Amino acid sequence: MKRLALMALSGILILSESCGNAGDKKEKDEVKKESTPCVDASDSTFQYQTDQFADLRVLRYQVPGFQCLTPKQKEMLYYLYEAALCGRDIHWDQNYKYNLTVRKTLENIVASYKGDKNSEDYKKFMVYAKRVWFSSGIHHHYSSDKIMPEFSKSYFADLIKNSDPAAFPLHGGEQVDAFEQRMEPILFDPNVAPKKVDLDPKKDLIKSSAVNFYEGVTQDEVQKFYAATIDKNSKTPVMTGLNSKVIKENGKLVEKKWMVGGMYSAAIEKMVYWLDKASAIAENPEQKDALVKLIRFYKTGDLKDFDDYNIAWVKDVNSVIDVVNGYIEVYSDPLGYKGSFESCVSIKDMEASKRIKAIGDNAQWFEDNSPLKPEHKKKDVKGISAKVITVVVEGGDNAPSTPIGINLPNNEWIREQHGSKSVNLGNIVEAYDRASGPGVIDEFYYNDEIKERVKKYAHLADKLHTDMHEVIGHASGQINPGVAQPYVTLKNYASTLEEGRADLVALYYLLDPKLVEIGVMPSLDYGKAAYDEYITKGLMIQLSRLAPGKNLEEAHMRNRQLVAAWVYEKGAKDKVIEKKSKDGKTFFVINDYSKLRVLFGDLLREIQRVKSEGDYKAGHDLVENFGVKVDPALHEEVMKRYSKLNIAPYMGFIQPKLVPVMDGDKIIDVKVEYPKDFVEQMLYYGKQYALLPVEN
Repeated sequence: MKRLALMALSGILILSESCGNAGDKKEKDEVKKESTPCVDASDSTFQYQTDQFADLRVLRYQVPGFQCLTPKQKEMLYYLYEAALCGRDIHWDQNYKYNLTVRKTLENIVASYKGDKNSEDYKKFMVYAKRVWFSSGIHHHYSSDKIMPEFSKSYFADLIKNSDPAAFPLHGGEQVDAFEQRMEPILFDPNVAPKKVDLDPKKDLIKSSAVNFYEGVTQDEVQKFYAATIDKNSKTPVMTGLNSKVIKENGKLVEKKWMVGGMYSAAIEKMVYWLDKASAIAENPEQKDALVKLIRFYKTGDLKDFDDYNIAWVKDVNSVIDVVNGYIEVYSDPLGYKGSFESCVSIKDMEASKRIKAIGDNAQWFEDNSPLKPEHKKKDVKGISAKVITVVVEGGDNAPSTPIGINLPNNEWIREQHGSKSVNLGNIVEAYDRASGPGVIDEFYYNDEIKERVKKYAHLADKLHTDMHEVIGHASGQINPGVAQPYVTLKNYASTLEEGRADLVALYYLLDPKLVEIGVMPSLDYGKAAYDEYITKGLMIQLSRLAPGKNLEEAHMRNRQLVAAWVYEKGAKDKVIEKKSKDGKTFFVINDYSKLRVLFGDLLREIQRVKSEGDYKAGHDLVENFGVKVDPALHEEVMKRYSKLNIAPYMGFIQPKLVPVMDGDKIIDVKVEYPKDFVEQMLYYGKQYALLPVEN
């Protein structure tokens, strides 16, 4: 990867000026400098992991190539960086109505508590505080279960009593004792907001979910409310309800839109301020057009403006700098309407992008040769822009826990008519790889042959899986005429089925000679390693992330088990995948990779049919029968085996810090710093980007 990073920097230089101070150089030195690639490589001594607590590891990532950008490009990145962090409060509040109150309470205690900070109780408090910061609220970022403190209510009272009373988010005239009593059930009562997102179809999903997208309304009311506004025959439908909270006023349901002058206005105004500054120094007209339209959307709250922005954003394919900023993924809404705020600010990795571009350039071939029914294939795959990016900063739903690949926009008709952008987050993947070890492979894979294959080939195989998932997976297939978008027809199962579909596209082609032919994969051994990993992770390893007695809830975990369990069952007669035992341990071993590929294709065809036809019942049956339930005995075994490795299963990141270098009121350069202390960064963010009032 270091070699790839160095090569990527040369590519960036082609589109930018040489870095460094040229003022004192002679003319011939200038010519020589301009023809010499600027090298800003990753630091081989960089410390990737800085902390581990509970089930979490805190990592850092580098931003190679940053110093080879022009001062103007770095200035633009600084503005986009500020816009990303200004949306932080929005994401916290979206996750739960009282999250900002909790966060400010924790921040004040950490900053001002006068008691013993070396006691075991205080250490337990700090673990709780860091878990809440990591998850952007009081619910686990993956399981969505409420995070319960391991310190007592009486100790919490002591923390409140011995901290700065003026810095707590008190109601007008409220005493500290009353504040402490008000906070107790929010933190300690397991029956208060027990789950952020509840997908149990037997429940009212709104009433049983703690997310702050709805208030005083029922699932049935909301579904009827939106059903009355959706035009199923429209060829250009907006993503209904994406940017609002639904409440009841005077007996009627209304939307509180997230926009300038509406809900979250104070934070959005700041975002608009920084986005406007970025648009003024955009790299090209296409990039400027996209940013201007994003600003307009934030000001109007009109989802047609959001579609206009997304179309413009898809067209911006030549910029070195890119940004995702908006209400994007709907995983946190049990009904699949509301988009969580997120941002990802990045620069393009030129050399590494050649691999992912080769896949995107062949998107029509992959579509034509897929196992989908002919009527569900796209006849003309529109402009897929594929690249590897170097992340500069992430915010909102992308931080601290981040994806490794992104494919946007999510609106189906825009993807079909205008195309999409697919990215692999190269330096994030690099950080994950550097922080990992061989322990999991040695523990969960059956024999030396499989272990060596995974160790040797999985590094590239994982990247290829992400590339294929994002580039052709999410971009493949089409909805039948007259069928509403999947979040309407498939409801709470839409996200799981979509992620499963994208995974299956990748899996199907990872054992296809086409990848060797186009030069992105040296041999099919990489595909076999990908299959080994997917089955073992989907049926076993991911269970290490699940609390005892729990079923799967998170969409990605459900999709992985759904795919792995379905092919395991359907191939049981031929022992395509065999469950084996050795030394009292369970393993899942692939006996026939070619037959497994056929099964992946069969399931892909069925899930695409479900999506294309809006077949809710079939989607429900697939997810509930294969993606939800967990074998308690196998789960217990996995937990015991994984615990011996002393590796926390979840990882997230401290963000780099951009620091402007000023000459008066003008930015003349921007430096990138790499903070090491997670707590310090959380406290800094809490002061610098506290833009929304707490909920009373």
